[in-house]
Amino acid sequence: MRDVLLMALFAFLGAAAAGLLGAVALRALRHRSVAVSLTVVAAVSVTAMLAGTLAVAWAMFLSSHDLTVVTTVCAMAAVVSLATALLLGRWVVARSNALTRAARSFGDDGSFAAPGGGATAELAELGRELAATSERLARSREREKALETSRRELVAWISHDLRTPLAGLRAMSEALEDGMAEDPQRYFRQIRHEVDRLNSMVGDLFELSRIHAGALPLCPSRMSVYDLVGDALAGAGPLAREHGVRLVGDRVDAVPVEVDGKEMTRVLGNLLVNAIHRTPEDGTVAVAARREADTVVLSVTDGCGGIPEDDLPRVFDTGWRGSAARTPPAGAGLGLAIVRGIVEAHAGRATVRNVPGGCRFEVVLPAAV
Repeated sequence: MRDVLLMALFAFLGAAAAGLLGAVALRALRHRSVAVSLTVVAAVSVTAMLAGTLAVAWAMFLSSHDLTVVTTVCAMAAVVSLATALLLGRWVVARSNALTRAARSFGDDGSFAAPGGGATAELAELGRELAATSERLARSREREKALETSRRELVAWISHDLRTPLAGLRAMSEALEDGMAEDPQRYFRQIRHEVDRLNSMVGDLFELSRIHAGALPLCPSRMSVYDLVGDALAGAGPLAREHGVRLVGDRVDAVPVEVDGKEMTRVLGNLLVNAIHRTPEDGTVAVAARREADTVVLSVTDGCGGIPEDDLPRVFDTGWRGSAARTPPAGAGLGLAIVRGIVEAHAGRATVRNVPGGCRFEVVLPAAV
């Protein structure tokens, strides 16, 4: 037993010395290629085995012949190990270089394609992560491009909408100043109407900018959908009577929701105003609310005749007006964009679909617990 312990001690000391030298070498070469590190590891393994063997052989006073045999065996193992390490290192380096070249495409064309051929599990996982990141960046660029296009269109549309009433205000003020107005009171009423419209447009722009910046302040409170719809119907009633449109809200369940009452009333108000303007005289605009699982669905159905299928995905885009017109009845195209922004700020979603005779806008909100 004592001899076995002595042999184990001598073998450990010899191997430890080789391992210590290998650790120093790895630290000194830590910035070099992985092929060099693999070669050092292989050399350390064989050297540790050889050092332990020689230490035991010296302690046991082996013959020179036996020592030569042991040394020759270790040397052959070292050659094979070093050759294997070099081949593995060159293969890993080649795969790593291919992955590096592919990753440079992020800076060139913004896309990534994983290199072909086999690779280690770690390099393959890195390639998959880079490919997934490339897809996310591509989607982000597409969203940014669409947003920038929407912003440019919005600036053009708003510039036109602002220029028209401002030109009218200037003409009316000059007529009043020169005493050329036949009915000054009518001019004053028209000026006030245009100023109100400009003020509403600026308010919509301010609201939309807060939504896009994620700075829309919300003060949620628990309330009944019935009360929410009732307030919106009361606010849209005069406009509906002016246009000869009937408002119907008898299919509203008293479901509780936790929302910002002011902002959600604006959502329903925008939807109702849009529906009233698009519904012909003697038409009907219906408001309904129901609970589905853990959500509350508010819907506004109009009699507009339907929206072209190609336009349905763009209905809630900033600046969309339903036509190419840029005249005042078309508005600034901000109302539905504000609807979507407010609803999404409440962790909900806004959708639209065609129904017989018109279209139905739906707002899906989380139900109050």
